[in-house]
Amino acid sequence: MSSIAAIHVAKAQLGLDDDTYRAKLASITGKTSTRDMSEAERQKVLTVLRGQGFGPRPAQRKDRATGKYAPKLQSLWIAAWNLGIVRDKRDAAMLAFVKRQTGVDHTRFLSDAGDAARAIEALKGWIRRETGNDWMFRDSKSAPVPSDPRLHIVLAQWGIAQARGLVSGQLSDRIREMGFTDDFTLLSRNDLIAVMNDLGTLIRGAS
Repeated sequence: MSSIAAIHVAKAQLGLDDDTYRAKLASITGKTSTRDMSEAERQKVLTVLRGQGFGPRPAQRKDRATGKYAPKLQSLWIAAWNLGIVRDKRDAAMLAFVKRQTGVDHTRFLSDAGDAARAIEALKGWIRRETGNDWMFRDSKSAPVPSDPRLHIVLAQWGIAQARGLVSGQLSDRIREMGFTDDFTLLSRNDLIAVMNDLGTLIRGAS
């Protein structure tokens, strides 16, 4: 790649508008056009732009979930892991599940809302069947608690922990320090996440 082309790539990567870009060139070399610069001046511009963040972007890992619908699928997948349903929490395992449901090889190619909904609802359905909680992730008057998915997960975990005899004497210090009660509706979002992770460790350790 020529130095001129590299500078234009840097302009785009750093999000410089034309006025800011030309002002920057002028401040570095006294010239506002790369075509008027010597090669040494262009290299000086590139050195400055590299110091401001321009550079090769890291290669995208094929086994890492990306795309519009990835965050929702990842949160559900981790929920299933914290419930002891999923044995492999890696994105690669989730991507394999998505492909089975949609035929799409990777979440970055998951652009159709119908395909995404099919994968999301399949994962929700799997969690509901395994936990026996038909109300999980549903926003309806029939749900016994507010429609916060974190709360739904914690309540399901608590039921599993009680059924397996894991509650007495085995709760983490973090849960105890919260002034723990079994009314999880009183917990903040951050506390729910902390409890979810701690109960997940407890459930997986007993599996």
